Amino acid sequence: MSGEGRPRWLVFGVGNPSRGDDALGPLFIERLEQWSAAIGKLPVELSMLTDFQWQIEHALDLIGVDVVLFVDASVSVAPPYEIGPLQPIFDATYSTHALSPACVLAVAEKLGQFMPQAWLLTISGERFELGAPLSPSSESYLESAVDYLRACIIAGMLEIRGPGDNATP
Repeated sequence: MSGEGRPRWLVFGVGNPSRGDDALGPLFIERLEQWSAAIGKLPVELSMLTDFQWQIEHALDLIGVDVVLFVDASVSVAPPYEIGPLQPIFDATYSTHALSPACVLAVAEKLGQFMPQAWLLTISGERFELGAPLSPSSESYLESAVDYLRACIIAGMLEIRGPGDNATP
């Protein structure tokens, strides 16, 4: 909790803005930053980060965080997006340059850090080629995901959502 008694939320988007729909994570953060700047004080203390990929060092970004939401794009997610809880797991990515969000959590746990409530928001993408623009359908999915998180922030909670779930939290 922050000094004001508000939970600390970290929203962390990854992706490459030069690769079409892979830009969904950074664009998500950009839209969320614009909204939070315009709205003023929120019921949660909101921090945002973006990078090209998750790395071992990002475990340190979880220090003092109550809720972390990892945001990425994927071709293997049904439109428009899916959100679900994460658990710390050393998976096959632990020995590579890029880590999965679950592996970032596992590194933080191994360091003895407090484990925040962790979630993964995956936005459906179609085109990831170098130089490709954001696809029109993924633009729509992005807006839907941002609208969902705005409502979650105002409500002060996240919930599992899959394709076809259109109710707000």
